[in-house]
Amino acid sequence: MRNPWLALEAGADAVQRAGQLRRAHERFLTGGTVAAPVRDVVADSWRRCAGARLAPESMAGVEMDDAGLARRREAHPLARAMPLFRELLGTIAEDGAHLLSVCDEQGTMLWVEGHRQVLRRAERMNFVPGARWSERTSGTNAPGTALAVDHAVQIFGAEHYCRPVQSWTCAAAPVHDPRTGRVIGAVDLTGGDHLASPHSLALVQATARAAEACLAAPEAEPRASGPPPPDVCTLAVLGRDEALLHTPETRASGRPLRLGRRHSEIVLLLAAHPDGLTGEELARELYGERDVHPVTLRAELSRLRHLLGPLLDSRPYRLRDRPHTDYDTVVDALAADDPGTALDVCSGPLLPGSSAPGVLRLRRLLEQRLRRRLLTRPEPRLLERWLCTAAGEEDLEMWEALHTARPTPGTAARVRELRAAYGLRPPAPVPDGAGSRRATYPQRRRD
Repeated sequence: MRNPWLALEAGADAVQRAGQLRRAHERFLTGGTVAAPVRDVVADSWRRCAGARLAPESMAGVEMDDAGLARRREAHPLARAMPLFRELLGTIAEDGAHLLSVCDEQGTMLWVEGHRQVLRRAERMNFVPGARWSERTSGTNAPGTALAVDHAVQIFGAEHYCRPVQSWTCAAAPVHDPRTGRVIGAVDLTGGDHLASPHSLALVQATARAAEACLAAPEAEPRASGPPPPDVCTLAVLGRDEALLHTPETRASGRPLRLGRRHSEIVLLLAAHPDGLTGEELARELYGERDVHPVTLRAELSRLRHLLGPLLDSRPYRLRDRPHTDYDTVVDALAADDPGTALDVCSGPLLPGSSAPGVLRLRRLLEQRLRRRLLTRPEPRLLERWLCTAAGEEDLEMWEALHTARPTPGTAARVRELRAAYGLRPPAPVPDGAGSRRATYPQRRRD
């Protein structure tokens, strides 16, 4: 079943779809009719825009001056989550092809960040801090439509109602106040057609959930790292393809429950979603856009229920006693600014043999978060430990950070070797007293 919130289904030709959407957009503007391949969420948005008498050539208006914007940023609850947004999405925004943006509940852009050249392009359509990008004022667009329907959504090319925006693609997710459930804003990635993939939508959804968890935590009390109490279930998922589940019963016997690969993925995903997942949501996390019969997942869950007994609940599927994972321990250590402990615990990638979309997303988020902390305040001993891991051995940016922090002939040779392998020129020398800007480098994907 096609995910209605995704702009392109698996195997779709982006160029062909872009042409179809342009023609469908013109038909709607001239005759008011909507036909395939326009998705229902886009068609409904177009109708709302037309009902608001929004001109197709409209551009977002800038409604805040610098002083008003500064006051709004300072007072808005999402200011607390900005370090997290930058940590999880900042590297992507800095790669020269995307922008990270965060708006308030009215659709007013509070932060728009990314590569300077892309920011200049975005300025031409007023995609800037202080501009109002609600659906009513700026037409169909990912942050505005996400706020309108209270759901994460991608908007591709001519799905945008207003023509000045149709060369862009965006993916956005609403963020809620964890106490009241009220929508307080949205987080968005904006870029080119290549952004129309399941990964970008999943990434902004995961980032929005992480922001809600951040806002739910006491502001002055970061989560403490350290081992969970002995009566808590634990799940080991780092550096192993088959998870180990420790319950009070298995801990007494000294024999943890070893889960098969698919069961490892299911238990991890349910642990990552403590409120539970519907069958359709869990299938999407496991299989992505693959056409898998629902009976397949039900059979897996039936077998898992025989192993877990009352620990596994249904409608929605959830774990009654959520296990504390070694993934959690790494996240807790990073929240406590203890990267040494995070590296101690991170014995390898998250379920390295898994290709389930939900697991891939969690794996990337953890790796990005750990890398960003190591690069923010480079410490040679920690960089060396990272570079000894499978994820780090060909990490050019980390090797350059190590060479900057503690230059040796060996690090210089490794940097030259990797730059040559990636087809990059040697970096230009930085004049004495000048600052340097960290670039974003290609890395070999290991998932």
